[in-house]
Amino acid sequence: MVSRTESARRRVLLTGHSGFTGHYVRRELEAAGHEVIGLAQAHAGGIVADGLSVDLLDRAALNDAVHAIAPDAVIHLAAIAFVAHDDVESLYRVNVAGTRNLLAALASLPQAPRAVILASSANVYGNAGVEPIGEDTPPAPSNDYAVSKLAMEYMARLWLDRLPVTLVRPFNYTGVGQGAQFLIPKIVDHFRRGARAIDLGNTDVARDFLDVRAVAVAYARLLEVAPAGAVLNLCGGRAYTLAEVLAMMAEIAGYAIEVRVNPAFVRSHEVRRLVGSSARLSDCIGALPEIAFADTLRWMYAQPV
Repeated sequence: MVSRTESARRRVLLTGHSGFTGHYVRRELEAAGHEVIGLAQAHAGGIVADGLSVDLLDRAALNDAVHAIAPDAVIHLAAIAFVAHDDVESLYRVNVAGTRNLLAALASLPQAPRAVILASSANVYGNAGVEPIGEDTPPAPSNDYAVSKLAMEYMARLWLDRLPVTLVRPFNYTGVGQGAQFLIPKIVDHFRRGARAIDLGNTDVARDFLDVRAVAVAYARLLEVAPAGAVLNLCGGRAYTLAEVLAMMAEIAGYAIEVRVNPAFVRSHEVRRLVGSSARLSDCIGALPEIAFADTLRWMYAQPV
């Protein structure tokens, strides 16, 4: 593990700050004493900085905004993050071209940031066929979202001679505030409302779930360590099957729910198991807070309907 000293106050540019992950990362950064300048997604490709609308795909406007902010460090979360997003062209434009425009703007600053942390995705591994998946596992993306993230990674490596880029591959994570189109919030919401049946897609999947609060801690620590050139899995190393998730929720809510497979929700190229190794991340920033997944579900279930 790289030793860490108390971090100095820094001006951090946080894209996607008003999104699900960004909300928790911003809170963690501010608790550490950093000044956070938030850029939030306003529409496909668009972000808002302190009330100013900026488009990730508008290179000139984005360059002006970055120069005005002059960040000491950057955490880039803004992206189209839903695997089943139906506007494929927008997905590639925002996730690849938008990130390139941001890197170009950062590289043109009189003084480069000391850390540029880019959120990729564990979806780049696809159906890897190994467990746990390490960072050296060959990528095998099986959907456009995963391809867009892998393309973003390759593009970002072109900037390593000018920017201290760190690539983070988060596995699945959840928590209060995640959109209802995602699996875990959908399940929790059904139990919270007392629904007796739920329509799901692929029921034979298993995922490595973290609590979003632990994810936020990881990003804040990476900002301190700034491991330029590193590729790091962000995961817990434990898979939960859909059956296990439903059983935990049944115990929390006090009843079992009927599961109906809806063909409209079934993905033809679904990744069946996705379980990562966090060894490299732990060596870099230490162990993350241990939050039992059942406790995460209880936290989400306790929110008002």
